[in-house]
Amino acid sequence: MRAPYSQIIVLLSGLSLAAMIAAQPPGRFGGPRMRGQSLTSQPLARNEAEKRILATLQSIVDNHKTYLSVPMEDGIALRLLAETAGAKNVAEVGTSTGYSGLWLCLALRSTGGHLTTFEIDHERAAMATGHFKEAGVDNLVTIVEGDAHANVAKLKGPLDLVFIDADKDGYLDYLTKLLPLVRPGGLILAHNIEMASDYVKAVTSNPGLETIFYMQGGGLGVTVKKH
Repeated sequence: MRAPYSQIIVLLSGLSLAAMIAAQPPGRFGGPRMRGQSLTSQPLARNEAEKRILATLQSIVDNHKTYLSVPMEDGIALRLLAETAGAKNVAEVGTSTGYSGLWLCLALRSTGGHLTTFEIDHERAAMATGHFKEAGVDNLVTIVEGDAHANVAKLKGPLDLVFIDADKDGYLDYLTKLLPLVRPGGLILAHNIEMASDYVKAVTSNPGLETIFYMQGGGLGVTVKKH
């Protein structure tokens, strides 16, 4: 079931406020706290299937730290946004080793959805395949290897959620190709948006889009397609 547009906006506002609080020095917002302390709680498994995914996520952190595509805070945000939106058809540009995809899969197990994820590097795609199998979610994921700029054009809509975390100078092209496939009320998420100024300009100057920037982790742009 899809969440109402207003519910998604409330969640986005909450994420933005949490990030703002986390950036404050001690003594702000009612009480002392350590500078740099994260407000994000550790995720807890609701069942054995989620425990298996979370164990795989921890294994990636322990063994492949240099290949993490997002920090844990942003991974949790991906999961919350996808689940709140009731996302069923999700596209990810930039699989890496599957870390961010596994956070999305935590949501897709609840929504009954599927992830199509694009990766240009064969070695990383192979590692991601192994991680998805290890987590028991390989049936929820299709990995497409090759140049995503060409391959995303083959996607079929409507898409409920798009996550872009690939070549930063290509963000605008991905947005241009994927936005028409996103349903009204759907989400477009982009990581490390401070490195993609043309993308930021595009999502903040289009009256059909509503965008906030969640900066607690690696800089996440969250855009709702209004119509």
